[in-house]
Amino acid sequence: MDDNGWPELSYPAWRDTATTLQLWTQIVGKIRLALTPWLNHGWHVPLYVSARGLTTSPVPIGREILEIEFDFIAHRLLVRTSRGDERMLPLRPQSVAAFHADLLGLLDEIGITVSINEMPNEVPNPVRFSHDHEHASYDADAAYRFWRVLVQADRVFKLFRSGFLGKVSPVHFFWGSFDLAVTRFSGRDAAPHPGGVPGLPDAVTREAYSHEVSSAGFWPGSDAYPQAAFYSYAYPEPPGFRDAAASAGAEFDPALGEFILRYDVLRQAPDPDAMLLDFLSSTYAAAADAGQWDRAALECPFGAPARVRNV
Repeated sequence: MDDNGWPELSYPAWRDTATTLQLWTQIVGKIRLALTPWLNHGWHVPLYVSARGLTTSPVPIGREILEIEFDFIAHRLLVRTSRGDERMLPLRPQSVAAFHADLLGLLDEIGITVSINEMPNEVPNPVRFSHDHEHASYDADAAYRFWRVLVQADRVFKLFRSGFLGKVSPVHFFWGSFDLAVTRFSGRDAAPHPGGVPGLPDAVTREAYSHEVSSAGFWPGSDAYPQAAFYSYAYPEPPGFRDAAASAGAEFDPALGEFILRYDVLRQAPDPDAMLLDFLSSTYAAAADAGQWDRAALECPFGAPARVRNV
């Protein structure tokens, strides 16, 4: 851990663990998906950064609630209910198939029967969870460092979120794309999304992008883009957005269609928090200006603890 709080996170060094962990989070996320009423833009689907890892937050089970949490400090998966049930699975090197069987079996033990779609989303060459014996890596130190990056990003994203009066998403972790994200909305409808996102049903994509957005987030890398990075994009992309001046250390990636700030650039900056906040603010401004958003009506100063917003 570095003194500035932003630890090293080399995708090639933890690739196998990242791939396995993404699939484990998909299993937990799909349990939340199967039990929770649909919320606009799929906001009932993600996980949330917690004081120990990633949590589903409360999930309804009849008149009670269920919560499942990845604990990346003690390296265990915690299952709790409002009835007082508490169970634990160790996070250790084990196959996706074993994790899937153990978790569903544990839920069945406490009287929660749930059926999920076993095909992973948004990953290349998906294999049914119950048949996946290939992905079985868990480097506890790498998982911990990944979570520590999420902790840092989550708090800056939440500060950025506070500067918007319009509709804005929670800061949440999407297990399909394996990224932490926050989204601002112009308030206007968008033309139907063309769909075609690999591993994602078109109906889900169209519902998620039913309105104009400026969205930003963090992902830890993938085989297609093997480095951790912050990103920012607009949908639909307005003319002139990609030509806007990038903030310090950032650039527009034409292949991705997004502004990118590489994580290694940020963590080496004298003030990583300030660099990230500038990236979020400047790329949002680029989207809002190019898209002719009503910025005066939508924006406000960032919030401060225990200080009421001036109106």
